[in-house]
Parts: sequence; structure tokens; C-alpha cells
Amino acid sequence: MLTGEMVKEYGIQAGADIVGIADSKDFSLAPDGFKPTDLLPECHSVIVLGAAFSPEALNDIDAYTAIRNEMLVTMTEMAKKVAKKIKAGGHKAKDISAAGGKSVDRNGQKEFFGHISLKHAAQLAGIGVIGKNYLLTNPQYGNLLWLSAVLTDAELEPDEKMQSNICGNCNKCVSACPVGALNDPAAFGKKGCSKFFVTEGGKLRIKCYLCRTVCPHAFGILTGVR
Repeated sequence: MLTGEMVKEYGIQAGADIVGIADSKDFSLAPDGFKPTDLLPECHSVIVLGAAFSPEALNDIDAYTAIRNEMLVTMTEMAKKVAKKIKAGGHKAKDISAAGGKSVDRNGQKEFFGHISLKHAAQLAGIGVIGKNYLLTNPQYGNLLWLSAVLTDAELEPDEKMQSNICGNCNKCVSACPVGALNDPAAFGKKGCSKFFVTEGGKLRIKCYLCRTVCPHAFGILTGVR
């Protein structure tokens, strides 16, 4: 019988620093087309994998972009490994890419969304909480986690959600944003920060991540960060 402990061990063996489990029923507020059951109708459990990257990457734009791209590939491979082990045990499983998604037409503009919101999945799986900077923050790793996920029909015990008002009255990220992308959480999907994701010489460069670096919880307690 597949258990949460077994699945978490699969994740750690695949290279994750932290693994959480959420009940697919908790995704009722997700938009149609982006619920776990839209991707795997039999889905009962959502397994979220998190891996930390070094805070040294925040010192240089090129390094940050390179590590970001590398981590997307790494996290996707982790999810594939975990899904493969779950399938080998007789359950259905679907890996969710760290970078994959689909384009949605909103008011005449194309916007790209992940197959499911990995940040919200991680929050539901007890890995952390989403702050005013719209980043997942974990007590141990701060906001230095990249994520991927696996959907499965196995009925696993979900993890307890974190109960924390991590931001309180802090507005450092909101004030630091050069384009006011965090001023209105309801309009975040149309964030002006997209202009800082540019292609130069055929390569993507991310030119701003102040919302990550100015956060008082940016680095957590740094234990285990690569």
C-alpha cells in the first residue's frame, strides 16, 4: 500500500529538499482547466516537490537566470522520477512540469499559466505560505524554492497547512517593485514585471527580482540550501 511516507522518500531520493502532500479537493477555488482533476480525473492527492537554490544566485542577473533555467529542468526531472515509481506500484500518476503550461486569452491578451499553480499547491501541501510578493516562503528555505508536482489517484494523508501571517504589516516588496506589480493582488496576472523577462541574443534574461531579495524572510534559516 502506497503511503505518504513512501512518496516523500521517493521525492527526497529524486533530489527534493522538501515534499508535501495536498488533497485534490482543496483545489476547488482553482479556475476551470487548472484543477488537478482536469489533468488526472482520478486524482486524489497532489505531491509537491521543492528544491532550494543558493542565495548567491541573487548577486548576479546572469547567474540568477541560468540557475532559474537549470532548476526548471531539474524539478521537472524530479517529478518524472517520482511519478515513475508511483506507477510502478500500480497507481496512476502524472508529473507536472516546473515550466510547462498553457496560454490563456484574457481580455484580448495572451497570458501564460502553469498546468496548476505550483505555489498554491505548495501552500495547500503545507510547504509554506504565499506572501505579498506572490512568492512561496518557507521557514527553512525562505523564498529560495523551485517547485514541481505529481498527481496521483492514491489516497494519501495530506500535510497540515501552515498557519502564518508571514508578511504582517510589511510592505517592502510592494514598495520596491519598480512597476507597481504588487499594488493590487487581484490584478497580479497582468503584472508589469513581465517587461523584465527579456530575450537577448536568443537567451532569456530576468532583470528584476527585487521582490525576492528585499523580503525579510528571503533566505529562511538557510539550512541545507545548496
